[in-house]
Amino acid sequence: MERTALITGASRGIGAATAVRLGGCGFHVIVNYRSDETAARAVVQEIEKVGGTAEAVQADVREPAEVARLVAATTRVDLLVCNANIPPTFAPLSMMSWADFAGKVTGELAAVFHVTQRVLELMREQRSGQIVYVSSVVADMTMPNAISHATAKAALNTFARQVAAEAGHYGVTANTIAPGMVRTEASSAARTPDSEVRFAKNSVLGRITEPDDVAALITTIAEGGFHAVSGALIPIDGGFRMLNS
Repeated sequence: MERTALITGASRGIGAATAVRLGGCGFHVIVNYRSDETAARAVVQEIEKVGGTAEAVQADVREPAEVARLVAATTRVDLLVCNANIPPTFAPLSMMSWADFAGKVTGELAAVFHVTQRVLELMREQRSGQIVYVSSVVADMTMPNAISHATAKAALNTFARQVAAEAGHYGVTANTIAPGMVRTEASSAARTPDSEVRFAKNSVLGRITEPDDVAALITTIAEGGFHAVSGALIPIDGGFRMLNS
């Protein structure tokens, strides 16, 4: 039976790299995107080049009606990767509006709540499935101007643990990965040449993380090495948190 992977925010960065890797491993990939159809279709083409199958499906996963339409595109989901990026405002608390803070936190949770709820309906019927949430090391660290981002990711981590506890009864695992600085378009607002150098110098491996590094971890989880693991938080930061926590 062909396995199906649904990846939110899959038109670029970590999501795109993961989609191509999973497609090459035999998954049929649902490439979710919010606005950039051209980029999403380019990811589908890359998957087809490596011998996989895929389809691009537009949906803003913060909106329940759009999530219902997204999940209705398939009758089976073996792997859900919650990766949709909700851009934060980077500013100190004294300079941040409640609207900016709440927009990041509620948007982050809406993006995982609605799609998890819908996909779990399928996974419960299947009595199997894997969910991977993409968080960040910032959830457990203090970083300048990251109060909305850190709070949102900390809430995501708690949400993921609760899902793992509920879903295990149905043979479903839920784990969270926590990247450090990753060289993506989405991180460009907080990433500068100087910050890249500082991050690399303060990491065990001496470099920042690439999207394919994260995609490789997600693929390892999907390919069976983590069937006895659920509720875990797995850092992928080149050892940055180990030296700076």
